[in-house]
Amino acid sequence: MLKTALTSIALCLFSVSTPIANSNTSSLMPKIEVDAAVLASNGTTMGFAEKQLLFDDYVQEVYEEAKLKKAGLSLEVFRKAIIGYQNFKQHNMLAPAKSIITVIDFTKSSSNKRLWIIDLKSKKVLFNTLVAHGRNSGEERAVRFSNEFNSYQSSMGFYITDQTYFGKHGLSLRLNGMDKNYNTNAKERAIVMHGADYVSEAFIKQYGRLGRSLGCPALPTAITKEVVELIKDNTCLYIHAADAKYASSYLDPTIAVEMYALEMPLLDLHASN
Repeated sequence: MLKTALTSIALCLFSVSTPIANSNTSSLMPKIEVDAAVLASNGTTMGFAEKQLLFDDYVQEVYEEAKLKKAGLSLEVFRKAIIGYQNFKQHNMLAPAKSIITVIDFTKSSSNKRLWIIDLKSKKVLFNTLVAHGRNSGEERAVRFSNEFNSYQSSMGFYITDQTYFGKHGLSLRLNGMDKNYNTNAKERAIVMHGADYVSEAFIKQYGRLGRSLGCPALPTAITKEVVELIKDNTCLYIHAADAKYASSYLDPTIAVEMYALEMPLLDLHASN
């Protein structure tokens, strides 16, 4: 159908510009641009509505193949995370060798496994685990969020993972908050991903909820090293919250749709080789 037709256009429809370094990452990623003249000469014009259908099909396909509904992640939250991921890619901000995305849904109870790490290439969930919120964000659920120092609250929105370090909680992962007014103070507030003893099924059994951090998305100690090593160095993290006022420049669906439409023939060709 549309996907097959677009794939048949192949690489002749695309030109690759000089790699651009982004200030938030040391990696280089080529920015793919459509050559309008080539498109016209081939008599191929794909409207935005068609591209959007392809993008929506892709989101639905990954969602279903990864069995994300069964894993407890809503399609709406997953779609937002994918849109942010595609926006980051358009700006060359993610490690090109990693096709993973981390999603945390803080609308869910802390007694639920509300963190997912998804490999978009293999369409598989790599981790689905517990994660703690900040002590002043709420008891069982996170209902308050802040970007302020000493608030001891979690911060919602999009992040790009940074480098690891060893601190008082052992191996930890620095996080770069990308959403102005929501999480851009994360690094200065020392909001990092780390392990904690209060993130466990045993703690839930005793207290009815997880323990809480000073604002960090804390993980079970048994899997912290594996998770941190997997998502470190410029991968996308989205922390979802029930806040109708939340807005992000990385939730631009137009950029996400166009970026996916540009990538799709290349991805299909690579998969067939």
